[in-house]
Amino acid sequence: MKKIGKQSFKMANDVYIRDVYTIAGTKEGEGPLSSDIDYILSDSIWGEKTWEKCESKMQQYAVENLIKKNNLKKSDIDIMLAGDLLNQIVSSSYAARSLEIPFIGLYGACSTMALSMGVGALLIDGGFASNVVCVTSSHFCCAERQYRTPLESGGQRHMSAQWTVTGSGAVWLSNKNGNDDCPKIRNVTFGKIIDLGVTDANNMGAAMAPAFADTVRQNIIDTNFDINYDLIVSGDLGTVGKQIANKLLKEDGIDIEKKYDDCGTIIFDIDKQDVHAGGSGCGCSAVVFGSFLYKKLKKKEINTLLFTATGALHSPTVSLQGESVPGIAHSIGISN
Repeated sequence: MKKIGKQSFKMANDVYIRDVYTIAGTKEGEGPLSSDIDYILSDSIWGEKTWEKCESKMQQYAVENLIKKNNLKKSDIDIMLAGDLLNQIVSSSYAARSLEIPFIGLYGACSTMALSMGVGALLIDGGFASNVVCVTSSHFCCAERQYRTPLESGGQRHMSAQWTVTGSGAVWLSNKNGNDDCPKIRNVTFGKIIDLGVTDANNMGAAMAPAFADTVRQNIIDTNFDINYDLIVSGDLGTVGKQIANKLLKEDGIDIEKKYDDCGTIIFDIDKQDVHAGGSGCGCSAVVFGSFLYKKLKKKEINTLLFTATGALHSPTVSLQGESVPGIAHSIGISN
């Protein structure tokens, strides 16, 4: 059985993470990962007429350059798995229209990078595909317009609010190894919806932290902790959610604090950049994985990683109707 425990899947066949490509905005380019991001935009519009067109262009650019740098053809890619934060995941579908690669759209909010990598790993492990590209994106201006207050309104941001990352990351998964020994996806844990009643749409960290804790706990139980992770990273809980996640896991007797970090606190300099509680968005975990975590694996600075992207599955409509914010998290166990 490839399914292990209640929610996890163990790869019976090799699924290699062959390469990555990342692109990010100017604010992200001023952060600590600046030198590791493949391409940094000159402005928030990037020659397009709208922010939404810019975001779709980022996805297209990330996939095209990932293919180009590896001397592949578009026809070598069996399936593109993609998602974003916008209604009807339009950034992904319009990028796919231009790329002309078979496309499966996925929505997991900010958890979509791990979701796409998990689904891609299962497709390759099952023999349904040889090469899969997983790509996600987000854009600060697009997200503010859709989920919160349009920038033109000049609204005051809450201190618990996070800064949606302008960026995109593309990951190439394959059943064949590269010449330089690529890390492998060893297991995948798909999370459950966890909703503890948080109704504040400006406090995503608190809404998503319980889902992160639940999925990490389940991954450790299901896999019998057969990969003793050097590093465990959440998607975008930010400073608020990170503290809550540590507390919840400690209450369950699981102490990961010394080897735990969060993409939302990695991508920005929290002390010097005005991002309040840190970064968020589909592009947050995608850019951090591609520009930082993958390179740590390749350099053997870490040998095992539990990459757990988190998402808040709400919408402006249901939030205004008084609904709480459901959280989700998906874990990808990776090792050299």
